Amino acid sequence: MTNKFTGVLLVFSIVTFSCSQPETIDELDVKVNDLLAQMTLEEKIGQMNLYNGFWDITGPAPQEGDAAKKYADLEQGYVGAMLNIHGTENVRKIQEIAVNQSRLGIPLLFGYDIIHGYKTLSPIPLAEAASWDMEAIEMSSRVAATEASAAGINWTFAPMVDISRDARWGRVMEGGGEDPYLGAKIASARVRGFQGDDLSAANTIAACAKHFAGYGFAEAGRDYNTVDIGTITLYNEVLPPFRSAVNQGVRTIMNSFNILNGIPATGDTFLQRDILKDKWSFNGFVVSDWGSTGEMITHGYARDLAHAAALAANAGSDMDMESYAYVNHLKAQVDSGMVDIAVIDDAVKRILRVKFELGLFDDPFRYCDPEREKELLYHEEHQQAVRDMARKSMVLLKNEGNLLPLSRGRQKVAVIGALADDNNSPLGSWRISSDDSTAVTLLEGMEPYGAEITYAKGADLITGPATFLNNVPINQTDKSEFRQAVRLARRSDVVVMVLGEHGFQSGEGRSRTRLDLPGVQQELLEAVFEANQNIVLVLMNGRPLALPWAAEHVPAILETWHLGTQSGHAIAQVLFGEYNPSGKLPMSFPRSIGQVPISYNRYNTGRPDALDIVFWSTYTDEAIDPLFPFGHGLSYTNFEYSNLSVQLVDKHRVEIKVTVSNEGRVAGEEVTQLYIRDVVASVARPIKELKGFRKFHLEPGQSETIVFTLTENELGFFDAKGNFKVEPGKFQVMVGTSSAEGLSGEFTIGPVGDQP
Repeated sequence: MTNKFTGVLLVFSIVTFSCSQPETIDELDVKVNDLLAQMTLEEKIGQMNLYNGFWDITGPAPQEGDAAKKYADLEQGYVGAMLNIHGTENVRKIQEIAVNQSRLGIPLLFGYDIIHGYKTLSPIPLAEAASWDMEAIEMSSRVAATEASAAGINWTFAPMVDISRDARWGRVMEGGGEDPYLGAKIASARVRGFQGDDLSAANTIAACAKHFAGYGFAEAGRDYNTVDIGTITLYNEVLPPFRSAVNQGVRTIMNSFNILNGIPATGDTFLQRDILKDKWSFNGFVVSDWGSTGEMITHGYARDLAHAAALAANAGSDMDMESYAYVNHLKAQVDSGMVDIAVIDDAVKRILRVKFELGLFDDPFRYCDPEREKELLYHEEHQQAVRDMARKSMVLLKNEGNLLPLSRGRQKVAVIGALADDNNSPLGSWRISSDDSTAVTLLEGMEPYGAEITYAKGADLITGPATFLNNVPINQTDKSEFRQAVRLARRSDVVVMVLGEHGFQSGEGRSRTRLDLPGVQQELLEAVFEANQNIVLVLMNGRPLALPWAAEHVPAILETWHLGTQSGHAIAQVLFGEYNPSGKLPMSFPRSIGQVPISYNRYNTGRPDALDIVFWSTYTDEAIDPLFPFGHGLSYTNFEYSNLSVQLVDKHRVEIKVTVSNEGRVAGEEVTQLYIRDVVASVARPIKELKGFRKFHLEPGQSETIVFTLTENELGFFDAKGNFKVEPGKFQVMVGTSSAEGLSGEFTIGPVGDQP
């Protein structure tokens, strides 16, 4: 048994520890190969089998049916991993079966969807992406790993690194937004947070980058739908965050539900072997998504489950999640010659390597310390960390007349909207391990600020548990409480309206065909506006919304997303000016659903500008630019940009400098963003692409010179065959506060061998 640590883990130090030094690659290879040589074919295939929890662990072992078969597989060593088993007592009981009753005693991996926290919840990942703060995002994942590992979990099915430009897709809440550069930085930060510096430490867990690949480009934003993109989009938009995660050392990759070029990702050799394992030299293992191996039959790609097992294994999918394809059919496919034993050996080596790296062979129960579990779940330091993350995640979209921040104790503030008094919805989607109704409400968060605060619900977002269909709330149409809200607004100095989506209206399977405020919330907003125009609209939502009326009429709009456990405290700190908002949008907010999918890094087309005739790339009923662009976010102070300098220092190295000054009266953080455009290339390039950003703090009157260095990595692009190119020619530069606002410059790089 390894040494159990005592005391509280101070997550802010991001220190991991272990009872031994990490082993070298060669030492691990010897151990893996030695164990592999002792295994039967059935035991090898068992390592490739991932089962969901299948019985009440506190009761007797199952005696019949599918559960009894799974139990027998555990005893025989025919299971490599389990998911949805958590809690030290439960994990220990399952691990004891694998270790003490199977022939070789190979320990199990225990996987779980730790998306934005285990018990203590951070903001949803899209909200965290709005912070543009990689240290804070890493810390958020570190908190999640600390609590999850304390509860027996050693593997998370996160981070989701899918790029998406379509807010209709519910899973945008789970990712980093629309931009591959920002998404790649976030992917690395999350992997670092989960895995730490030493995977064998008891407070780290193996990460899983998902979904490989193209899932975020599902047609019409409908989950699980077809994906049809070209290789230019694949290489330049979809793959960079995955490559970043691999470079950071992510130990597992999950393939996706969708087809790409007509081939289901689970059976795609090009993705899993040619790119991931060959070109990128990924040495971890690939796990299928839930049932995706079997779904190849429904796709029309596999004849039956046996055929699906052969297709998936040969394509490089190493572990089958809940399809029963490998455990029931893969041996026959090997015996018949459809699958070479070398394919099996390669997959099993990858899986065993991760188990060795986690230290499970040294101590299979290293994650099963009940005292540590009791000590760390909902720990106060975790609360502080997620509150800090929540503050950094909010985006001030609009603030006409400096309506925000509110004055402490000197204003009559009306708070209107069911979400203001909701302690469940702000937890967001994908919080399966946390406890319901544990969020701090906004009303609770505002209590300490001494203002005269009164509350009216105005309208229900939902009517109660009976109105949920598959966990999605059905919209409410009752307007009977409008009158009370309007009366309250009339006698108040300012109105804080808390509107948006329920936490379960985004997430997996939660696609929408509309992006407006659900139910009667828009009507409530307009009714209150007639009574009092001093409205601060606080948005709680899991995706960008289309809110053209609010953007035109409401003077102040604060995007808060679903902020997790400490939601109310964090929002109140921003509303009353205790914290100056610094977030920037990771996804464009459309004016209309008809613009979706939309992104800042679009292509120019051959007819981008208005002509004196109708034939140009536009809409007849709407502008083509977004309502709020990617990178947009205001502050309670004003940042001014000046002195842009662009200098070519060698053939593929450009230095860009800009001065940023805080011209306001309060301190604040700014995110300076650098965009470039390759004006003429062998492949048409977008009108602008994010290639650098810096987040920094400035006191009033303070200035700082920000320096960016562009290298081949930022100047190049992938062609249709996946070749990376840096071509000579002119580049345009924009540096500023968003993708739509900044100072412009240009530079030219010459052919290889030329000097500046």
